[in-house]
Amino acid sequence: MKNNTIRNAEIEVAISPISAELMSIQDSGGSEFLWQGDPIYWDRRAPNLFPYIGRLTEESYYYNGKRYNMSIHGFLPDAEMSVESAAENSVCYFLRDNENTLGVYPFPFELRIYYALTGNKIDISYTVLNTGKERMFFGIGGHPGFCVPLEPGLAFEDYSLVFAEKHIPVLVGLSERCYLNGKDTEYPLVDGRVLPLKHELFDNDAIILREVCREVALKSDKGTKSVTVSYPDMPYVGIWHWPKTDAPYVCIEPWSSLPSRDNVIEDISRQSDLIGLDPDERYQNTWSIIINP
Repeated sequence: MKNNTIRNAEIEVAISPISAELMSIQDSGGSEFLWQGDPIYWDRRAPNLFPYIGRLTEESYYYNGKRYNMSIHGFLPDAEMSVESAAENSVCYFLRDNENTLGVYPFPFELRIYYALTGNKIDISYTVLNTGKERMFFGIGGHPGFCVPLEPGLAFEDYSLVFAEKHIPVLVGLSERCYLNGKDTEYPLVDGRVLPLKHELFDNDAIILREVCREVALKSDKGTKSVTVSYPDMPYVGIWHWPKTDAPYVCIEPWSSLPSRDNVIEDISRQSDLIGLDPDERYQNTWSIIINP
């Protein structure tokens, strides 16, 4: 399957039809910003997530009394999307319900993922249309990984995540199996904005924050290259690399919703953080990646 490439004078981006996953983000000098999927650590790069984010207890949920099975992050990470439209600096991917999706998710839908370049910014827009006759429920989000370090001569520990505003986010409590345990706590940042990176941060898997500033930059005081992720309409952000490794990347993941509770097989019509969409109703959400060469 052929990747699509979009470009302008400042940035070139390659995208796979599988999940409309970003495969490369390069500046005009050819420097790569996106993690390139080394299977030693993690063989993905930036899958999109739909219609669920994170893990479901026993990989299962209920809807209208029927039990369905669905793996982590829903079916979209492995779904092939078609190109609905394309231009030099933009592309739109399309997926509608089919036999495979209906077997694990009983809702008719149309999903579009639209990439557009403006200068050194990539806008990623999600549009979901409920084409069925019942209210549908879903989560949606991104999972991009970025190279750390971003330039030669620097180390992972030279980098920090720097939020745009001072605040005290809340750390979402997770069980050892990465389900919600209800034990949320404050997560103070250095000077109210800075989370210094070290591999040990991810020994227990992802850091998931709520009540969090909606813009964060991956940067180092010792370098010039940085990445900023802005997610104005996403209430959660996940920060992750493969646990208990020295993986040379970090994922910054804007999410609309959270995993299931530990030992609870959720009824998705009652999970409060999922998006509910009535028949013929449309949901839209745009987040952005900005690279600074």
